[in-house]
Amino acid sequence: MKNPAFLPIGVFDSGVGGLSVLSAIRELLPSQPVIFLADQAHVPYGVRSLEEVRQFSHAITRFLLSQGARLIVVACNTASVAALKTLREEFPDVPFVGMEPAVKPAAEQTHSKVVGVLATYATFQGEMYSSVVERFAKGVTILQDHCPGLVAQIENGNFTGAETEKILRNALEPMIEKGVDTVVMGCTHYPFVIPLIQHITGPAVKVIDPAPAIARQVQRMLDARGWIPEDITIAGVRFITTGEAQEFTRMLPYFSNEPAIVQKAIWLNNSLFMAVK
Repeated sequence: MKNPAFLPIGVFDSGVGGLSVLSAIRELLPSQPVIFLADQAHVPYGVRSLEEVRQFSHAITRFLLSQGARLIVVACNTASVAALKTLREEFPDVPFVGMEPAVKPAAEQTHSKVVGVLATYATFQGEMYSSVVERFAKGVTILQDHCPGLVAQIENGNFTGAETEKILRNALEPMIEKGVDTVVMGCTHYPFVIPLIQHITGPAVKVIDPAPAIARQVQRMLDARGWIPEDITIAGVRFITTGEAQEFTRMLPYFSNEPAIVQKAIWLNNSLFMAVK
């Protein structure tokens, strides 16, 4: 049996958002091989029902495990809300790392006691988000906005255009008027527009990107199992999309410095398979 330390971890998102998490993992664990899957056939997840996202997440997990992954990172807030609990139930021997809105550190760091959360509509509807707010945001005013259309702009590589700025101003300016001093990225796509967010809010507002904390959790879980490769060489990333591989390849340099050959997977009867060349 192959040493688990040499097996890849699987990372998935509805699109390119999970690349923000991948970058943090690669920075911390450069010798860790990774399979990254972007379910661009179904992007964005945030406008879909939680049940539909749950079905996608279970099928993707089965696919990643079939490709050799031994730890799964659900690099999508919506998928984490929809499926993390049931994934752990269906795959009890597989370690999972999911996204949780960083409300706790925001509540600890805010001085004005006003925190903004930018996330998808589906994330705000989930029990996980409600639980985090209830547990950690006592005495803090939470302002939230689901930034309709922002994921699509980011998927197209539009980080600074007029439409992207309009969406963010509509979300952030009412929060600024109410005294927000900390803003949480509750969608893995949104860290790609942090420079624009900071331009709108100014330096007095702190923006929290959860990706580094997720990478540290991946490291802890691998280390606890003795699964961190001892080899100091930089491992590769295998990119797979359920969308158009050529388009993903063209867009990838906007989001990542990873050298890549992008493969295509196809959905068939609610299951994922590698496309035949």
